[in-house]
Amino acid sequence: MGSPRRILGTLGLLSCLTLSANAPVAQAAEPVGPRELPRVPFTQRYQAVQHGGLVRASNSGISCRKEAAPQAEPCAEVKRGAAGVNSDFEMFYSEVDKDPDTYNSTRAELKVPPGAKVSYARLYWGGNLRVGEQKPPQDNGRVLVAEPGGAYKAVLADTVIGHRTDAGSDAYQASADVTPLVRKGGAGLWTVAQLNIAMGQSDVGAWGGWTLVVAYEHPQEPLRRLSLWDGFEGLVAGGGEAAGETVEIAGLDAAAGSAGRAGVVAYDGDRGTLGDSLTVTADSGRRVSLSDAENPFNDVMNSTITEFGRPSFVRQPEHINNLGYDADVFDLSPALSGGARSLSFKFTGESQGQFLGVLFVQTDARR
Repeated sequence: MGSPRRILGTLGLLSCLTLSANAPVAQAAEPVGPRELPRVPFTQRYQAVQHGGLVRASNSGISCRKEAAPQAEPCAEVKRGAAGVNSDFEMFYSEVDKDPDTYNSTRAELKVPPGAKVSYARLYWGGNLRVGEQKPPQDNGRVLVAEPGGAYKAVLADTVIGHRTDAGSDAYQASADVTPLVRKGGAGLWTVAQLNIAMGQSDVGAWGGWTLVVAYEHPQEPLRRLSLWDGFEGLVAGGGEAAGETVEIAGLDAAAGSAGRAGVVAYDGDRGTLGDSLTVTADSGRRVSLSDAENPFNDVMNSTITEFGRPSFVRQPEHINNLGYDADVFDLSPALSGGARSLSFKFTGESQGQFLGVLFVQTDARR
């Protein structure tokens, strides 16, 4: 990410989201294709209490090709995890399918447990349309998806697309309900292609990727509350605590010592650019930092795709520094040590700002 001049002003995410414990809900598709709005407030997409859990597959769609700034670390070292920002490189599409009709494609493993039934699945994708080139926003709502061993199928966005332009960047996130497709395709390597993202080099940098979030049922797993929210919100550049965004989750009823996890998808967070954080407070008590070995407390959105600080599934390619795309899962258990009926998630932005797209939470539920 580059110049702070282009960063969004303060956007109020939510002062409060009070969620019911009722049956799963999904936003209905619009009849003539989804609208695009510069800000999409976070809302509940899905919630259920069931024996099972949440899994996800994810990858970035673009990476560095060569250095474009004197201070840049070698591209190969950045891919292996060195600090680096996308604006310091010429960025080029990742391509794993060898198909001449696609201009970017990446894979990631979806680890649905054997014997599980998929109850809900949603695919999210997004990126920057303006770098060394300008991509048409008309293509924001379409990607190609191939299930394990299968052929590509077009997937169209079925809900409002977040799309924000400013002096430097042209950022968006789209999503679609893909439950029938994932029920059929199951576990294994999923491929997503034709992400509408721009390549090249500019002061704001190129970035983009995709995440597939899946809720499943399994009779041998604990009873859990599974929750998914999404939106498209900007964190102000260098705003710190005063300009942070808060999401309040009620109705959890988690017992003391419960296990849990929280996942976040974010865009344009830079590895080595400090100031961004994610904290959670249970029932207005002690605030806990959600961080780990790969996602430090003051650089939590740092272009990684990890679970509890480690890689947890196969990706192709499998870069450590994804240069502007984050899809991380954090251990929520420390925040649940005393039990929780509600959780308050607090996000703050790094010195150059970023975008939030998805939050999903899994907690043990009382029997």
